[in-house]
Amino acid sequence: MTRIRLLSTLTATALAWAGATDAHAADKWATIKGQVVFPADKPVPEKKEINVTADKEHCLSKGALVGDELIVNPKNKGVKNVWVYLKPAEGDTFAAGDIAPALAKTAAKEHMVDQPVCAFAPRIVVARAGDTLLVKNSSPVPHNIKFSSDNLEFNQTLAAGGSFKPEKALEAQKNPATFACNIHPWMNGRVVIFDHPYFALTDADGNFEIKDAPEGKFRIFYRHENGYHKGKDGAKGFPVDIAGPTLEMKPLEIVLPENK
Repeated sequence: MTRIRLLSTLTATALAWAGATDAHAADKWATIKGQVVFPADKPVPEKKEINVTADKEHCLSKGALVGDELIVNPKNKGVKNVWVYLKPAEGDTFAAGDIAPALAKTAAKEHMVDQPVCAFAPRIVVARAGDTLLVKNSSPVPHNIKFSSDNLEFNQTLAAGGSFKPEKALEAQKNPATFACNIHPWMNGRVVIFDHPYFALTDADGNFEIKDAPEGKFRIFYRHENGYHKGKDGAKGFPVDIAGPTLEMKPLEIVLPENK
């Protein structure tokens, strides 16, 4: 009886310890929310009209095409298409314990890029290593896509209504992969590919959300296709102390080469 009681006590203690450990693990993840905005003391930049040199009838069928490298919401000055992501306080690789179990292994995502009216949609993409691309041409005129990354390159012409899916998956790399249309030279885009799940792309209001981020001290990066927030300093990231369940960050006034 004594031995049975001892085993029962040890088992109960072990279960209680395991439960406490699981509870602690469940509490170590946080959701980060924030907004990237254009500086309050600067006017919203004017959109520049694109000089359309090919397939004018179709390309201009819905009005003039304008540059969309820097998209600022005139209502709240939110900046669209800013990559926001995390890195450890030191180094570039997350420890296994800093990746939430639900995010450690996720199904690959297929990113569709279309070319409906002489512009890529979307033209700015954020992806995780292992994700794939699907390129479509839903327009009535031929298009082309020339894609270049560290592990994947192709130059594919797409007939009206055509599509193309590369066999290779995307691999993580430091700099954005690029794509462009040789037929319509003003068309271009970017893909940033991460080896971890802690990234986001700002929406039309400049808002972003990163879920299940690890608690603790890390670095946060704000990167636009025109450069890092605050240039070379921003390329190193900015310290952030993450605590859950939700970290509401103050709106960040992004400083880029175009708006210094």
